[in-house]
This record gives sequence, structure tokens and C-alpha cells, in this order.
Amino acid sequence: MAGPMGRGPRTSGEKAKDFKGTLIRLSRYLKPYRVGLSVVIVAAITSVIFSIISPKIMAKITDELFRPMLERIQGNMTPSPIDFNYIWNIVVILIILYVISAAFNYLQQFMMAGISQKVVYDLRYEIDEKLAKLPLKFFDSHTHGELLSRFTNDVDNISSTLQQSITQVITSVTTIIGVLILMLTISPTLTLISLVVIPFSGVLMMMVIKRSQKYFISQQKTLGELNGHIEEMYTGHNVVKAFGHERKAIEEFDEINERLYGVGWMAQFLSGLIMPIINFIGNLGYVVVAVVGGILVTKGRISVGDIQAFIQYSRQFTQPIAQVAQISNIIQSTVASAERVFELLDEEEVVPEPSQPVKIENGQGAVEFEHVKFGYRDDRILINDMNIKAEPGQMVAIVGPTGAGKTTLVNLLLRFYEVNEGRILVDGVDITKRDRADLRKQFGMVLQDTWLFNGTIRDNIAYGKEDATEEEIIAAAKAAHADHFIRVLPDGYDTILNEEVSNISQGQKQLLTIARALLADPEIMILDEATSSVDTRTEIQIQNAMKQLMKGRTSFVIAHRLSTIREADVILVMKDGDVIETGNHETLMAQNGFYADLYNSQFNQDQEV
Repeated sequence: MAGPMGRGPRTSGEKAKDFKGTLIRLSRYLKPYRVGLSVVIVAAITSVIFSIISPKIMAKITDELFRPMLERIQGNMTPSPIDFNYIWNIVVILIILYVISAAFNYLQQFMMAGISQKVVYDLRYEIDEKLAKLPLKFFDSHTHGELLSRFTNDVDNISSTLQQSITQVITSVTTIIGVLILMLTISPTLTLISLVVIPFSGVLMMMVIKRSQKYFISQQKTLGELNGHIEEMYTGHNVVKAFGHERKAIEEFDEINERLYGVGWMAQFLSGLIMPIINFIGNLGYVVVAVVGGILVTKGRISVGDIQAFIQYSRQFTQPIAQVAQISNIIQSTVASAERVFELLDEEEVVPEPSQPVKIENGQGAVEFEHVKFGYRDDRILINDMNIKAEPGQMVAIVGPTGAGKTTLVNLLLRFYEVNEGRILVDGVDITKRDRADLRKQFGMVLQDTWLFNGTIRDNIAYGKEDATEEEIIAAAKAAHADHFIRVLPDGYDTILNEEVSNISQGQKQLLTIARALLADPEIMILDEATSSVDTRTEIQIQNAMKQLMKGRTSFVIAHRLSTIREADVILVMKDGDVIETGNHETLMAQNGFYADLYNSQFNQDQEV
């Protein structure tokens, strides 16, 4: 399978090519929502502030509860009773603080959810627009599954990170700074002890993150590969079964799935080590703080409530550090996803539309190739110097062996690919000066691979013309000799074609595509192997429908069965990308050249059959 965007597959150990650049580029999608982000930041900071001052206030409750006992220790055997009103007032203050903190926390989560969804909406919209601008060669070289993986898995990964990680970073950093200040106000000595253990945590975390990053990148790449394989096997399951390749397909799936399991397991295992490491080192710090704090209490340098508050703060201090470490790991995965998405967005687009496109009214269907040179790759030229002229209303047949370049002509006519040299004229206008959508409206296509979608027969025919009436749809079906078989179906024109269009025959599918082309009423028709996969009787039906379709139109007919194009006005004989013979059937047979050899070999085969 091709690697991301044709640049070669990534190895499992390869890191993001430009981590900083990709992160900066991703952050630009947040710029339109600066006001909302400002609200999120303020709400997050406010929520943290109200949350972290609570232990300091709660320490007063502890001090009041322990006050009588400490007074007895100090020699006062008749201490005043515990002031529960004082304690209750503090509890009320704490409840208010917690409610305010929760309210601001909800606000920032709510706002960030909206912002993240808008950013992802913008990103998906940009991807969708990009896909519409990519040339056909891009889709020919990338599996649908890989593209779907970028459109869904990678974008969803970015979405979840934006929604959760940004607010976590804000709250974590604010918590670290705020808690550190409050810890210093309680005891600089204990604060120093708590800070000593942090470098050990940081070194271990960086070691883990460095190793896990490559596995997160590989996980996203392998997931796209797996999606591509599944999509390919599902859409081609008939071929897989017909050739008995089920076991091979399963083995290939198992191999990719095993690799995905391996890199996914390692990514999660390594990222899962961060919390246990931090908790272990943090617990060692708590032990030291408790011992030293107890000594300070006995010396009267600190209160019991302050010790309780400090231990809470030390826990609050290590927790956001662990969160930042976890988030950094998530960001590694997100940047890997973003890089894959940006690779897609940076792909070379089709040649831009002309600033002032020429629009043809009442086109006649004249087509001319002038010294056209083309290759799917610059180093592999398929067509060297093609010169073709089709007058309006002519039937032009294109014949030749497989790989001669017949279908390539269609791709060039419709500007699915751009010529390397020369030009193609339709009604005397260079097609590069035309808007693609406007150009393609002049063409109708009936291909060997019938394309019908999940929906009613009526909808499939109506696809050929916007706002088609019922009368026009039925008229097109009758002209295509499809009306009879449609009406004998249980639901007639309301018959729903299933996803694989397996509830009608191949010939019936072809008649529906002809009806659709008739409804579109184009000036130029392209018929590519339209009768190559049906039986003789159905072929006669299709040929009659095609005659109706070609009447009064310029038609390009690609056919292997040469008996079907004997009436063509012009026959172009192609070999190795060049037109080697031109003429009608009689002229070419009289030349006794390549066409005559092709025709006689097919005729002899038919005679033997």
C-alpha cells in the first residue's frame, strides 16, 4: 500500500517531520475564535483559583478542631470549647467556593466544546473542498480506506484533543503556579522538599514520552492501512471469493491488525507508565513532607491545619504535572494526525479554473486533438503526438489492444488529466479555457462499469438532469428500452436499488445508465465498453438504445467487439498510445493493416464459437 500521500510509507520509528510547524499550523485554525478562547482561559483560571484556595481555608477548620488538644498539651487544662459556628461559617464559604469553581469549570468546558466542533467543522470543510480539487491521478494512487481514515480517524483525534487537552493545559499550568505560591506561603522548607522530587519525575516522563511518540505516529499510519484493506476487501469480496483468496485476505488482515495491535499496545503501555511513575515519586515526597512537617508542628513553627493543607497542595501540585505529561503524549498523537491531514491539504491540485472561462451556448459537439502529448508520469509518455478531428454528429470509434490508450482519451477530453503538450478543442475552444463543470455538461457517459447509487430507479435516472419531470424520466427510459423491465418490477420506478445494485441484471443496469445519459441530453457521448459484459440478446437491446442515444450527437465509442462499430464514420486504431490507422471500416479493411488483423482474428474466433 502506498504511504501517506505518495511519499512512501513511514516506518514505525519515524517521528513527525515538522512537529513545531504542524502545531503552529493547527493553532491557526483557532484564530477566528479568539474571543471564545479568551473566555475559556478566564473561566479556566477562575475555576482553578477558587478550587486551590479551598485547602487553605479548610486548614482553619482543622486548626479549630485540634485547638483544644494542642492547648492541653501546652498546659491549659481548661481550653475553650470548639466553636462550631465558626466551623459552619467556613463550611458555607467552602461550599460557595466549590460551586463557583464548578460553574466556571462548566462554562469553560461548554465553550471549548463549541469551539473545538467549529474548528473541526472548518477542517472537514477544507478537506472536502480539497478533495474536490484533487486530480484523478491522486485518487488512482490512494485507497479509499486511507483517505477515509484521514477524514474520520485523524480529524476525530484532533477534535478530541482540542476539546479536552487545551482546557487541561490551561487548568494544569494555572494549578501548578497557584499551588506553588500557596505552598510557599505555608512553608518554604516543605516547598523545597516537594520540588526536589520533580526533576526525577520530569526525566522519567521525558524518557517515556520520547519512546511512545513513534508508536503513536505508527498507530495512526497503520490504522489508515487497515481501513484501506478492509474497504478494498469489502468492495471486492465477490472477486476475493471467486478466486478463493479468502484465506489470503484474512492473513493480510491479521498481519496488519497484528501490527496495529503491537504499536497500539506499546503506545498505550508506555503512556500508561507516566501516572504510576509520578504517583510513586510523589508518594515518596509525601512521606518526607509528613515527617518534616510533624517535626515543624512539634516546634510550633507550623500548625496542623497548615500541614493538612500543604499535603493537599502537594497532591494538587503533582497531579497537574502528570496531566501535562499525559497531554504532551496526546499532543504527539494529535500532531501525527494533523500532519497526515495537512499532507492531504498540501497535495497538488488540478490546474486552476481560468479567471474568465469561455462559455459555449448551443454547442455542436466538434472535437479536435492537436499534437497532444500525455503520460500519467512525466517519465512514461503514453501518447506522443495525437491528432484527431471529430465533426459534429459523427460516430468516432476507438479500437486497439488493452493499454493502447483508448480510455486515456476520455480522461483527457473530460479534463480528468491535463495534457503535457498540445491542446484539445471542443467546438473550437481550448478546453483549458473552459470551466470544468461547464465543459462536462456537454458530455454524457455510458461506461462498462455501471455506476448506480443506493436509491430508487427514478432517482438514478433523474441524476442525469436537475429538476427532471416524471414525463422526462419515463420518456428517457422508453428511449433506452428500459421502461418495460422497470414496470414489471414489483415497485416499478420506485424500486430501490440496493447498495451493490445486485437486485437487477448487468444489462438492466446498463440500460438505466443509457436512460440517464439520454435525460442529460448532451452534445457529445462517450461509450466505453458499454456492451462488453452482457449476453448477446441484451447486447442487441443495448445497441438499439445506444443508437437512439447517439442520434444527432458526436459519439466516441470504445469497443473491443469490432463488429459493433462497423457503421462508425471514423475508426481510430490505437497502438502504444498513438493513432496508427484512421478511416471507416471498409477503408481500413482494404488497407489490410493492423485493424484488418484485429477484425479478422475476432471474426475467426466468432466463427469457431
